[in-house]
Amino acid sequence: MNSLSRLELARLVANQLPKQGFVNLGIGAPTSVADYLPSDTSVMLHSENGILNVGPKPAEGEEDPDLINAGKMPVTLARGGSFFDSSLSFSMMRGGHLDIAILGAFQVSQHGDLANWSTGDLNGAPPAIGGAIDLAVGAKQIWVMMEHTTRDAQPRLIERCTLPLTAVGVVAKVFTNLAIIDITGNGFVVQALFEGASLESVQQLTGAPLKPAPTLRRFSSDGVLTPPR
Repeated sequence: MNSLSRLELARLVANQLPKQGFVNLGIGAPTSVADYLPSDTSVMLHSENGILNVGPKPAEGEEDPDLINAGKMPVTLARGGSFFDSSLSFSMMRGGHLDIAILGAFQVSQHGDLANWSTGDLNGAPPAIGGAIDLAVGAKQIWVMMEHTTRDAQPRLIERCTLPLTAVGVVAKVFTNLAIIDITGNGFVVQALFEGASLESVQQLTGAPLKPAPTLRRFSSDGVLTPPR
């Protein structure tokens, strides 16, 4: 089954953001969303190490070693951007000032539980949960972007997380390389499928029941959704 690449997934997520608001991009794959924001957006991107209005990655050879995001990757500063210390940055995160946080995940449960800081492997694992928990409980909405399965084809969307939890019942929407899924009181509700994928084939790769939305849409590799029918 064909699926989106990581960069195509970042483009899809960028195209689904509201036209304005404050959005945090978590460490890892979510940082690529900054490279695909539409030209007419008024979204301001936040990085937990103390940047507001993060821009796309710089052109090769134009990196500034003093201008990096929380994942230590070089970034640019968009017009009107600002810098501040970690205490102010975490006050923004904990105080409910972020409209959306886009995070990666190892697992998401059908109840919206998030596991994204540890695989349970003590060798080389992070020593603590870090800022992920502040984002998970502080942002108004949590969006997750991740591959639908692990490298050995095990589902990441499951009935109950088996890895250490970051937060309970916080995830509102999941973007995978195969589907866009809302998490509601009815579990996983599929809003859109990648072109060529069927609900049945995606269900086989998912560890909990999938329910189709009343209007099931499609999306392509350029990140565009079909209009509702």
